[in-house]
Amino acid sequence: MSALQFIVHGGHRLSGTIRPAGNKNAALPIVAATLLTDHPVTLTNVPRIRDVEALVELLRSVGAAAEWAGRNELHVQARTIDASRLDPALCARIRASILLAAPLLVRAGAVTLPPPGGDVIGRRRLDTHFHVLRELGAEFTLSDQYELRARGLTGADVFLDEPSVTATENALMAAAAARGTTVLRNAASEPHVQDLARFLVALGARIDGIGTNTITIEGGRPLGGTSYEIGPDHIEVGSFIGMAAVTNSEIRIERAGVEHLRSTLMGFERLGIVCRVEGADLVVPADQPRVIQSDLGGHVPKLEDQPWPAFPADLMSIAIVTATQCQGVILMHEKMFESRMFFVDKLVSMGARIVLCDPHRALVIGPSPLHPGSVDSPDIRAGMAMLLAALAAPGRSTIHNVQQIERGYERIDERLRALGARIERVEVGGA
Repeated sequence: MSALQFIVHGGHRLSGTIRPAGNKNAALPIVAATLLTDHPVTLTNVPRIRDVEALVELLRSVGAAAEWAGRNELHVQARTIDASRLDPALCARIRASILLAAPLLVRAGAVTLPPPGGDVIGRRRLDTHFHVLRELGAEFTLSDQYELRARGLTGADVFLDEPSVTATENALMAAAAARGTTVLRNAASEPHVQDLARFLVALGARIDGIGTNTITIEGGRPLGGTSYEIGPDHIEVGSFIGMAAVTNSEIRIERAGVEHLRSTLMGFERLGIVCRVEGADLVVPADQPRVIQSDLGGHVPKLEDQPWPAFPADLMSIAIVTATQCQGVILMHEKMFESRMFFVDKLVSMGARIVLCDPHRALVIGPSPLHPGSVDSPDIRAGMAMLLAALAAPGRSTIHNVQQIERGYERIDERLRALGARIERVEVGGA
């Protein structure tokens, strides 16, 4: 099997306009939720990335008709469902396969799921998923696979033991079909959770509290078909802010979903990167001072991720690379995943001055002139961070395993070339 690389000639300014793709983390649960209805559904602004393609194949494996009508338009109709045909090899490729638990349980009454795949960034517990589904009336058996059964789901008042995004999404899908009222407390409220909730409303569900941590679902209503546009990816927007900052470039990000960017913009302002909001667009100016803002009294500042609406965990890798090109010292605290910080050794090999304090904290001292290198893409976000480092480093860099980046960023090489990036996608090896 051939591998993919990016060959990047960095150290050049970029310029122009780029539009973020549809939100990957909204597209995945929304595509899964199309299984809840036997009516036709049309989704637009769907990111054509590896994880979405794999999930579409999983829908087909259980009997749904799922066809691409255009580059980013997907038509799905699940007239009948056979959960016994679920492809375990495909499930093992992506973490999003866990999002099939609720819709297949609703439609088929039982489902057997293998452990989901995805990024290796630390333990990602599934306990909350099963706790919520059990509260709604499901039974489950755990062995080397996850076996769930339900004769029917009933609404309940449920407190999630952590504000898990995917567990909240499974809960929303199950509650929309359950008889009676469900109240989800300590629910996740990220933009992609909101997008799923609005899609379910478009199908006919009744949901109150969208965007808050307490969501009320009046379940059991008939679900029909709809056409729905997936919102912009705020993580991709944050990645483009970091890209403009490390290359000292002016970039306009069209239709950026600015209503969801407050915490992201505050985080980058702490690094000395200030953006302008112009209508629906976001502009990152060039030639910024890029000076890290110390805390009052001159103390070393900290940038930490927290559940929404605080700074997103998926932008921590991007923020770390950005900080290497800013003047000052900052402590980066990644609270969620105990392996996500380990990619910083690759930045150190390119000249970054970073002290990895422990699996969750790194001290970044900038600015550090980066030099080109040959590095891997360990996961989606760290892979994009390494691409940013390569764009900042004068000279020729090679990024391996770019399949990881392409799991989350659609046609990223083409889109960056349109801004003037010198990047080439090449295949190497092969069987």
